[in-house]
Amino acid sequence: MTTRHFIDVPAGTIHCAIEGTGRPVLLLHQTPRSWDEYRDVLPLLGRNFQAIAMDTIGFGDSSKPPLGHDSIEHWAEVAMSLVDALGIARLSVVGHHTGAVIATEIAAAYPERIEAAVLSASALVDEGFRARHAKPSRVDNVVRKPDGSHLTELWRIRKPWYPEGDIDLLERFVVDAVKAGPRAVEGHAVVARYVMEARLPLIRCPVLVIAPTADPHAHPAARPLAERIAGSRYVEVEGGMVPLPDQMPELFAEAVTEFLLR
Repeated sequence: MTTRHFIDVPAGTIHCAIEGTGRPVLLLHQTPRSWDEYRDVLPLLGRNFQAIAMDTIGFGDSSKPPLGHDSIEHWAEVAMSLVDALGIARLSVVGHHTGAVIATEIAAAYPERIEAAVLSASALVDEGFRARHAKPSRVDNVVRKPDGSHLTELWRIRKPWYPEGDIDLLERFVVDAVKAGPRAVEGHAVVARYVMEARLPLIRCPVLVIAPTADPHAHPAARPLAERIAGSRYVEVEGGMVPLPDQMPELFAEAVTEFLLR
């Protein structure tokens, strides 16, 4: 059974959902989602692990500090402060899109505490990526309007990257995007500021790179990313799209479980 928790840490209050017992696994979501991205994954991972899906600070039901201090490094630090508050010494970390970039930083910054890392649909944030994304992202970048048409615009922007006709997934995205407010755009900028290439050589744990084949943002970067991480494993999920964990929870959980139990 999934339980919900609000945990006080130095940076604020972090909301998380937990299911299962055993080896802890921290799940990190994409921008601008929340723990809900893993709602259907948690019971599956909970069969073998203590699965913990958190809301990154500023997203979901976690505290919303003022804008201006967000960074991948800060988000990773806050995530580990949650781990500390839960009394966990060592764990595995799983991230999707932005969550995968946070997971990269956690694995690099806390090598003695991370048993394994799963990077799903991660960007490869190098000099070229930062140059291409120097301007504000058009993704999730809408202006609030009194008639509510910005909600339709959010839907329209995301629709091509979601399964045709899957209203539920798009509704869940819009709810999280509204909760995130301006961080729905800022989260993409935070990724684009990260100097990933300097951190990848610091990763010491086993790494799995998951590549959803129908994700036009992440799939081209997946194999080059895996090649930059010594000893990493690479797996493609055929037909996987931007919302992979909640689009294909069974396949996602199966890939993570197989890797972590190897």
